[in-house]
Amino acid sequence: MKATQRDYAQVLRRSGAGCRLFFFCGQDEAGASTAVARLIADLPQAGERVDLSGSELKSDPARLVDEARSTSLFGDARHIVARVAGEEAHDALASWCDLADRGEMQGGWPVFVIATSATDKSRTAKLLLKRSDALVAVFYPPDLKSVTADVRTMADAAGLRLGGDLAEQIARAVNLDVRLAQSEIDKLALYLDAGPQSPRTVAQADYDAVGARTEEDGFMPLVNAALGGELKKLPSEIARMREVSLNPVGVALAMERRAAQLAALSSRIRPGEDMKGFLSANGVFFKEHREIGEQLGRWSGGKLERLVPRLAGLHRTLLANSQNAELLLAQELVTIARYASTRR
Repeated sequence: MKATQRDYAQVLRRSGAGCRLFFFCGQDEAGASTAVARLIADLPQAGERVDLSGSELKSDPARLVDEARSTSLFGDARHIVARVAGEEAHDALASWCDLADRGEMQGGWPVFVIATSATDKSRTAKLLLKRSDALVAVFYPPDLKSVTADVRTMADAAGLRLGGDLAEQIARAVNLDVRLAQSEIDKLALYLDAGPQSPRTVAQADYDAVGARTEEDGFMPLVNAALGGELKKLPSEIARMREVSLNPVGVALAMERRAAQLAALSSRIRPGEDMKGFLSANGVFFKEHREIGEQLGRWSGGKLERLVPRLAGLHRTLLANSQNAELLLAQELVTIARYASTRR
């Protein structure tokens, strides 16, 4: 089965309970991760979570089916979550399909694969598209309008009355990342003691008290320095990251989002096209025209294809090494900036 980020829930409801494998791909890793979290929360018995990496599945393809058919230490339910890049999960999912076709995956635990940089045209996705026991959902980079709508929906569910201008402000502040947006809504609900049965109206002062830093004093100057190859500016931005305690994973997510945006724009721009007009026509916020135009000149389509999975790998590394995340991020930002500085 195939779906998008907007209709995957409806497709699943129509398909019944027979779907056991979920392959969520596309450039919006944040959206795919949020969708997986929602599906896991809706499981009758989620039980133990087993996390697998793309490198583990690539080196040991049988690991996936072994985990999906085994029981937890205490005999409880379990579910499998794999974060992979590109085609790393192909052989593992081919094994899953082979066993399922032989009737050996009945009763197997649900498997959720978040495949950064893969698409519905990939070899892995094609294994699953025609199967009734698997769902392929494509998550495209979100735009400001859709994330603003998502913020309003989150606020309604949390018992918050949120105006459209403030919802858009939150969407911009989290760089269109729905996971960070949900965190902002949760903080506001806690701050105002709001809930579905006790709704509260959110004022600008409330968000100023607990909200995330805006793009101007948050992640984006650091992201722009790295992707723009600004080697002289980068050290001061890294120092600022440490001084104000910017979340390394949040910075990495912002990098992923910008790289995905650049990849989408790079595929549409024509040689010799007026950059300002092109960016305006493609909905790029006018304050970002200079930075994004400069970055498009430094990162060609082929270089971006390598950058996107590299950033996904950085994200996984930071999650697995939280104590050293700040140092690891700084080292990678310097590497990316040096690479970008040579692209004219």
